[in-house]
Amino acid sequence: MAEKQQDVVELLEQQHQQIRRLLDDVVNHKGEERKQAFQRVVRLLAVHETAEEEVVHPYVRDHVEGGEQVVKDRTAEEKSAKEVLSRLEDIDVDSSEFHEKFAAVRQDILAHAEAEEKSEFTHLRAVADQRGLEGLAKAVKAAEAVAPTHPHPGAESAAANLLVTPVASLIDRTKDAVRAALGK
Repeated sequence: MAEKQQDVVELLEQQHQQIRRLLDDVVNHKGEERKQAFQRVVRLLAVHETAEEEVVHPYVRDHVEGGEQVVKDRTAEEKSAKEVLSRLEDIDVDSSEFHEKFAAVRQDILAHAEAEEKSEFTHLRAVADQRGLEGLAKAVKAAEAVAPTHPHPGAESAAANLLVTPVASLIDRTKDAVRAALGK
C-alpha cells in the first residue's frame, strides 16, 4: 500500500503553525534575535502567500460555489498585511513604532490564518478528493520554490504574480544573499 502523501490543507496548516511560532518569537525577543525572527516570518509569509495566490485561490475560484468572494476576502487581508510588512522591513525592530505596527499586523495575520482555515480550507476539503489535495500540495511546493521572499503589495492574484514573481524572486533572493554575506 502506498504511503499517504501530505495534502495541501495539512501543508498550509503546518505553515500557519510555523508562522504563529515565528510571530511569537518576534514579540518575545529583542535586538538581533527579533530581527532574525522578523526576517524569517516575512520570508515564510511571502512564500506562503504567493503559493496560495498562484495555486489555492485559483482552485477555490474554479471549484467552490461562491469561491470568488472567499478568495476576494482573503486577498484583501493579504494585501493589507503585505503593505505593513513591507514598511516594517525598514524600521528598527526595537523601536516603539515597530512594536505598535507589528502588534497590529500580527493580529491581522492571525485572524487571516484562522479565516483561511475555517473558510477556504474547509471548502477545499469539501470539493477535492485526497488525490486532488495531494496534487495541490505538490503545486504549492513548486510555487514556493520560486516565490519572492519579501512582500510585494499589489501582487495578490495569479495574473499579477505571473508578472512580478520571476523578477521579484530573483531580486529578493539576490538581496537575501547579499544581506547574508554582509551579515545583515
